[in-house]
Amino acid sequence: MRIATLAGPGDGRLVLVHDDLRTCRPSVAKTLQTALDLGGLAADPGEQDQPFDTARCAAPLPRGFGFLDGSAYVNHVALVRRARGADVPERVWTDPLMYQGCSVFDGPTAPIRADPAWGIDCEAEVAVITTCVPRGVTPESAPRHIAFVLLLNDVSLRHLIPDELSKGFGFVQSKPASACAPFALSPDELSGWDGRKLHGRLCIDINDTPLGRVQTGQDMTFDFGDLIAHAAKTRALPAGTVIGSGTVSNQGPDGGTGETVARGGAGYACIVEQRMVETLTTGAPVTPFLVPDDRVKIWLENETGQSIFGAIEQKVAAAWE
Repeated sequence: MRIATLAGPGDGRLVLVHDDLRTCRPSVAKTLQTALDLGGLAADPGEQDQPFDTARCAAPLPRGFGFLDGSAYVNHVALVRRARGADVPERVWTDPLMYQGCSVFDGPTAPIRADPAWGIDCEAEVAVITTCVPRGVTPESAPRHIAFVLLLNDVSLRHLIPDELSKGFGFVQSKPASACAPFALSPDELSGWDGRKLHGRLCIDINDTPLGRVQTGQDMTFDFGDLIAHAAKTRALPAGTVIGSGTVSNQGPDGGTGETVARGGAGYACIVEQRMVETLTTGAPVTPFLVPDDRVKIWLENETGQSIFGAIEQKVAAAWE
């Protein structure tokens, strides 16, 4: 099943998108949250098919009951911590990092509104939307509670992060709303879904220049079974909880930091990783963070090169515009 939410009052209007991607039909449930609460999703027999255009889309789930974002790709954790001059604790390889973020999600073309002095960065990642998850669920049982898979841009404000983390709590100001690709798909709709992770090529362009062509099924230390179980260790998760993978990050063929796309490598799913590699190789970062009028495009391709979630296409705007 492929669903989308058309922008409108409140949480918009949930639609089921046909395989041609040009037509859709409204759901019986007005919103995805209502469908998740009721435990079912079906087209409204009283409605007719209508033209579909991704330009009309909000996020598939504009408001969730929680956003818990992990760091499933520990290679990203290691690179970013090195960029901050921080150590990488050994336990991050055995116990997932996770923070609770903003559970209001932007649509695929929403502007990124931030002050460039804050160090604006993109972070491309895969996420899942859950049904009700019982407290103490096991990693083996957790995937049965995945209702939909989606793609998001977890925007980070890099220059605000060190001060926030130095206080001993977590991210707040440095993690604004994430933007989502137009479509969310049920796991059975995804040829690259192996039951606990998604295999595909995640593509990230900045101003039409490739930043990353990374593999989502590669170097994922913790899969979605692990992440959901971690989030639900001491509390049940309501239907409509979004669990993020964290920034997708691949090691190089030799286990190192990898190369840029321009040099024949897979590149990176966020700017800070490229800056870290530049620092390690040349002594200083070269690639700038995002500034107003910069454009970010993120999409994920399956084994045949088809974009399966549609694209996130955002432009950076002035913070107070």
